[in-house]
This record gives sequence, C-alpha cells and structure tokens, in this order.
Amino acid sequence: MSIPTPAVGSPPNDRVVSDLFGNDASVPGTVRAPRLLILANGVPVLGAIDAEIDSNNHFAADRFRVTIALNADPVAGAELTGMSDILVEVQVSLDGGASFASLILGDVDRLSIDPVRGTLQLDGRDLSAALIASRTQETFANNTSSEIATILAGRHALNADVQATTTVVGRYWQLEHDRIVLNQFSRATTEWDLLVTLAQHEGFDVWVTGTTLHFRPPDAVPEPAYVLRPGATANGPANVTSLRLDRSLLLAGDIDVIVKSWNSRQGIGCVQTASRTGASGSQGVSQTYIYVVPNLMADDALAFGQQRLAELTQHERVLTAEMPGELNLAPRMMLRIEGTGSDFDQSYWIDRVERRISMVYGFSQTLQAKNTSMTSQPTAPTSG
Repeated sequence: MSIPTPAVGSPPNDRVVSDLFGNDASVPGTVRAPRLLILANGVPVLGAIDAEIDSNNHFAADRFRVTIALNADPVAGAELTGMSDILVEVQVSLDGGASFASLILGDVDRLSIDPVRGTLQLDGRDLSAALIASRTQETFANNTSSEIATILAGRHALNADVQATTTVVGRYWQLEHDRIVLNQFSRATTEWDLLVTLAQHEGFDVWVTGTTLHFRPPDAVPEPAYVLRPGATANGPANVTSLRLDRSLLLAGDIDVIVKSWNSRQGIGCVQTASRTGASGSQGVSQTYIYVVPNLMADDALAFGQQRLAELTQHERVLTAEMPGELNLAPRMMLRIEGTGSDFDQSYWIDRVERRISMVYGFSQTLQAKNTSMTSQPTAPTSG
C-alpha cells in the first residue's frame, strides 16, 4: 500500500476547545493543537477525521473506531477497502506534531464505507483479539501459569511482561485439572479464557498494551496519578467539565463473602468467610455472597474469598468525569478527587478511559473510576 505521508502543518480544524475554564486563547501556552495520526499497516493515512479509543480494566480487549475521508487519497482508500488484514495504530500529538503518543495498536474487525459522505470507518480491538479468537483444547497441566502466559504470548508474536509463578496448574483442579478445556464447552474455550482463569487463580491481572502481554499482580497502591477538581481549589483550577458521583448503599454496608468447597482428592470440605465492616452512615444491612468452588484447599478458598470481597466493595463509590483529553491516565492507575466538600473526596482506581479525538470538536475524554469508602474496614477472614 502506497499512502503519502501527511503534509507538514496544521490541518484546517487542528484545535481543541481551549477555553473550558476561561483560558484566553491569545495567551501562549493556553491552547493545545492536537494532531491525529492514523497508521494502517505502519503507513500514515491521509484524511483522518476522528477517532474513539475505549480502554478498560475488565479482562477485555480495548477497542477503537477511526473515521477517514476517502477523498483525501482515493487510491489509498481503495487499497484499504480491499485489504483483509489491517493493523491500525492511533497516535495523537498535543505539541503541534513535535511528538506523538500511541493510544492503541490493534487489528481491524470491520470496515464500513459511507459513499454519500465519502468516509471509511474502521472498528477493531487491541492485539488481545488474537488470543480471544484462538480456540484451545490444551490442558497445560504440567506448566505453571507464567509458563503458559509466555507460551501463548510467543504464539502471537507478543512480548511477555510475565511475573513468574511456581504452582503447576494441574494442582488447581486436582482430579479435575482438565475441566477448563475438556468439558462440554471446550469448543468455545479460548486462549484468552484460559489466561483470565489462570490470572484469577493467581490473583493476577492480564491485559495487552501495544505489542506486550501483561500477566502479573496489580501494582501496589501508588500515590494518585492525577487530581480531579470540579471547581477551583487552593491547589489548582477546575479540570473537569462534568462530574457524577454515585454510591451504592447496599455495598456500603457490612459484607460477608462465604466460599464453600469440597476437595475430591483430599475427601474434605471447607468453608471460608471474608468480611468487611461498612462505612459509617451505611444502612447496617449485611449483604452475603456465597461462592461454591470445587477442589479448593482451605488457604485457596480464603484467598478466593478475599479477592471477591475486594472486587465487590470497589464498586461502592463510582465516579464518571468528562474532561479535556490528556495522554497520561489509563485503567489500573489511581486518581483523587478534591473540592466536593464531601466524603467523595478520596482516591479511586481508574476503571475505564474513553478518548475522542476530532478535527472538528477537539480532544476530550470520559473516565470512570471506583473504590470503596476510605472509612470502610475489611476484617480478618475466618474459616469454618
């Protein structure tokens, strides 16, 4: 494919809303000039109109959608529409094109042409899509989780950011160690399903960025990477255009997670309970969640309960913020809210970032984040 390099200089609508907080566009440094660069199979594409990138923390692929003007280069457009494999990278610059940051790299799943408007739309996912599409019937019973992650990354030409594990996966299921891929649903089991299951057993996370497969524990709690302010404070100006704060009163109360398991190899059962005492101001209603998981030892059941408790309680407080686009925030990072004058002023884990870059409307983003109340306290898990 022969696609010319974009001309040097700002596109006609190369701007972003720069006066959201009363900034004077005539003052140097207050106006950003975002530039959108779409690469198709490594070659720049002329006529980029807009792009949307959805990054998440849900054991799922990040997604993208880009729109390109077909008449910007009819020859290149015709070549694109005839291809069966298109690798797209979305890049953006906020310094007038001096440097570009990659927002996503992935394969196109679907292309759509609008001949009336003269546009081509490309929809796709990051490179985890190859793992999601690959069916497997392998059990890997004599490999560790990290060995399996490294093997699967290599199969799809991905770099492996994998933390070593020591437990052979056959021990997870003991007499039923083959059940994940040899049961009646084996034809629907994918390499990604296998990695997600192993990550959950290890207490790990799994995701893909660029050409790297990450399989490792969540980062230790860092200092918040960003501070959201709905209004000006002593620490700085407002930096969001809208902010919604939600709290689940059910998850704000006391929570018990009970894990029951029968170990067929040992011939014994166990019951483990992980609990959390709700924050002050909760309704005092205890919510009980029961999980029945086969072939766990007592310690494994305890760890499973702690993981589920953490996942449940992190949905107590959820924020949704609209703000000018930036290039640093990502799922799995932390941020903090200040200036609401309420107990919502605390730290949150970023769960999702949706970015929109348009040559007409500029660069904006929506982010979602979650956490339990900082005044809530987990209690020591108990066994029974």
